[in-house]
Amino acid sequence: MVAVERKKKDFYWTDGGEPHAIRRKAILAKYPQIKELYGSDLHMPLMVTVEVLIQAAMLFYVRHLTWPWLVLVTYVVSGTINHSLLLAIHELAHNLAFGHNHATANKVFSIFANLPMGLPLAVSYKKYHMEHHRYQGTDGLDVDLPTPIEARLFSSTLGKIVWLMILPITYFLRPVFIRPKPFSVLEIANIVVQLSADALVYHFLGGKALFYLLGGFMMGLGLHPMSGHLISEHYIFNRGNETYSYYGWMNMLTFNEGYHNEHHDFPAVPGSRLPMVSKIAPEFYKDLPTHDSWVGTLVNFVLRDDVSPYSRIKREKKANQGRVDLYN
Repeated sequence: MVAVERKKKDFYWTDGGEPHAIRRKAILAKYPQIKELYGSDLHMPLMVTVEVLIQAAMLFYVRHLTWPWLVLVTYVVSGTINHSLLLAIHELAHNLAFGHNHATANKVFSIFANLPMGLPLAVSYKKYHMEHHRYQGTDGLDVDLPTPIEARLFSSTLGKIVWLMILPITYFLRPVFIRPKPFSVLEIANIVVQLSADALVYHFLGGKALFYLLGGFMMGLGLHPMSGHLISEHYIFNRGNETYSYYGWMNMLTFNEGYHNEHHDFPAVPGSRLPMVSKIAPEFYKDLPTHDSWVGTLVNFVLRDDVSPYSRIKREKKANQGRVDLYN
């Protein structure tokens, strides 16, 4: 449990240390064999390739659909696959497809995984997501935290519904305003490749095909069952706990993203091996609060008055703050 303070209409604030670094050290002291789980998962690129090819094949089917059917298929099929591909990009951000010695290969492959989403985000995602791990909850450094204006505007029941619908916009534009950084060469390549692919889809297959991709990204990361993980991972449903795991069947679609305490404790472990972490060290995880359903998480988030975008633990940014070591 983390000691927190909260004022009305404010985030939870703590002076406590980042919990995952503390637990990682304790677990490795008792179970050093967990480091044997570190590495890469070469099955993951195969799964990603299959998903990208399914999305490409669907483009030839959806261009003949009426708009009502197109919207339904986009939500169910494209939304689900694109969300899964985003979580593949998450794995690639941690170099878990080809290993830490092949960081560029992971980045290049993430550009390929990005193609069905319509918007170039893969390479930029990595540089900000790693800071979420290194500076979890730190105000001004962890861009996974909602901004104060988001929390003020979207804390009512209706506001939370709207916020969930526009989550893909706020989630990926937030870093631009909080912590802007210059583009790298690979980020520019990501933009060029993605926009070129979009232009080709529109030219040869039409607007419905492009809608299937872009709409699948917006719907899949918006008010969609799989988006429950975006809320379940770090929003405070149980005072004092800032990370929650989910062990249900949707992990099959998300590269075990639900094993989120395990992932933050050991980000060098591929998703396929995260269940082994809690099996090796069960006493460290069995009493932590979990979510039983991502859909239920979304419903609770909307209906509970005590849960809102304010429901995140924050830490003050300190001068000369060092980053958390993710691997030791």
